[in-house]
Amino acid sequence: MKKFNLIRIAVFLIFIGRAWQHLFWDAPYRTFFWDESLLKPFIENWFDMSWTTYATSPKTDSFVQGVIKGKGILYLLAAISTLLITKVNKKIFQIPIFLGGVSLIILSVLLTKEKFYHIAQFFEHSIQFGTPFLFLYFLKDNYNKAKALLILKVLVAITFFSHGLYAFGAYPVPGKFVDMVIQIFGCSESFAITFLYIAGIIDFILAVVIFIPKIDKYAIIYAIIWGLLTAFARIVANFYIDFPLQSLHQNLHQVLYRLPHGLVPLFVLIKEKSLVINTKS
Repeated sequence: MKKFNLIRIAVFLIFIGRAWQHLFWDAPYRTFFWDESLLKPFIENWFDMSWTTYATSPKTDSFVQGVIKGKGILYLLAAISTLLITKVNKKIFQIPIFLGGVSLIILSVLLTKEKFYHIAQFFEHSIQFGTPFLFLYFLKDNYNKAKALLILKVLVAITFFSHGLYAFGAYPVPGKFVDMVIQIFGCSESFAITFLYIAGIIDFILAVVIFIPKIDKYAIIYAIIWGLLTAFARIVANFYIDFPLQSLHQNLHQVLYRLPHGLVPLFVLIKEKSLVINTKS
């Protein structure tokens, strides 16, 4: 299993980062449980209470908090299972990993709903919700290495392309993107927007070049560097020396579940190189 250690680490970081978020901070489940247009008929017909009573009840908020904490425990179990699973014990430990992967898909849907159903918001998390399932696939005795690497490249391409749509301005450029660039470079807002615009264009190019033989490695190398930099940017831009521990606690989980945006391309680069060597020999 040593040959899968990098992808194992990536999956662990995704789950432990999300566990940290759910256990100590917040997640967008209220965007579902407080959706009046969606739930009002169900609540009023089945529970015999008005929507106002439901939406303002402390019990409702406690229930949502319980769901968030429950998901946090699931992610924690999935993270532990990722470290412990082998081909021998996979029948037991693959269950929380699979359920954690499904939960990541649901989380991505809720994040998309929260962002007015911007489809790019969902696919921006492709590496995060897709990699756990690929990790389980690698545990199969008859897995196809070339097929698995191709799927990982697709996940990388979709993630970066979707991220690029926001940086490019196809959707409103997130203020947090602009703020991070300003905080890190100490630049003007106009420079930050131009910087993001160029980064978005490069993301689009990457999503194409990554599938072109012989030059695909350059796109993968860029994905490694940019994926790691954008992950660490969350802590660099929001770190305050006067409150070091608080800064880490508030932002480190965002770094953890984004590090796979660089680690997964690194895994692809290493395995594609070994695949080429094996083919030649």
